[in-house]
Amino acid sequence: MSKLLVKPQAPDAEGRIHEVTPETAGWEHVGFAVHKLAAGQSLSRETGDREHCLVLLSGKVAASAAGQDFGVIGGRSSPFEPDPWSLYVPAGSNWSLTAQGPCELAICSAPGAAGARPARIIGPADVGSLTRGEGSNTRHVRNILPETEAADGLLVVEVITPSGCWSSYPPHKHDQDNLPAESLLEETYYHRLDPPQGFGFQRVYTDDRSLDETMAFSDGDVVLVPKGYHPVGAPHGYELYYLNVMAGPKRVWKFHNDPAHEWMLKA
Repeated sequence: MSKLLVKPQAPDAEGRIHEVTPETAGWEHVGFAVHKLAAGQSLSRETGDREHCLVLLSGKVAASAAGQDFGVIGGRSSPFEPDPWSLYVPAGSNWSLTAQGPCELAICSAPGAAGARPARIIGPADVGSLTRGEGSNTRHVRNILPETEAADGLLVVEVITPSGCWSSYPPHKHDQDNLPAESLLEETYYHRLDPPQGFGFQRVYTDDRSLDETMAFSDGDVVLVPKGYHPVGAPHGYELYYLNVMAGPKRVWKFHNDPAHEWMLKA
């Protein structure tokens, strides 16, 4: 199996089914974890030298961070539903959550500066939504933590790709620290499928094909994108959700399209 395809594990005592660290991924910036919490189960962390963005994929939690009580947040029953709730917590701080019923939580992290900004709720009203592409290249984007919103390194976005459509397409990459033409960003994709017995495809490849892997992912899998182009396909009959986490030396999303396929943007 590809080292870029990470399968979920059985939940541990903290409900953790995924944990991608810079060490396990072989890169420098992005961290990503998923926890499935039972009703009443609590989870807490010190952020240390990393900032965190906690995305409620489903369910509700009572949340506190950096000495503030944020009350109960969340509410959707599935990541395929709109209106995500998230909690931003800066480096050098801490957070604690208690599940108000079953919930699924994603922990997105990247290097940060202690005390750079306060903890804050990112509610549905703070999330910009848009549709990109057309026809079989349609996808619906929810910008949870875009570069226009305050953070040290994290970029976090949800995408819904309708049945039979492609996403992250035409293929693009962001693996060169070469602004203003291109930025260097590591990236994770957390994939969910509806109905869950489905599958999807993701290819990760470089211009010289020194990396060229095509993976069939299942519901709950993570795909790592350390470099290269990374298009995604959702087969007919299955809607695809993915949560993207990106971070790099500069907090700018500037991508480069594969020249072989850029023609379709001009058609």
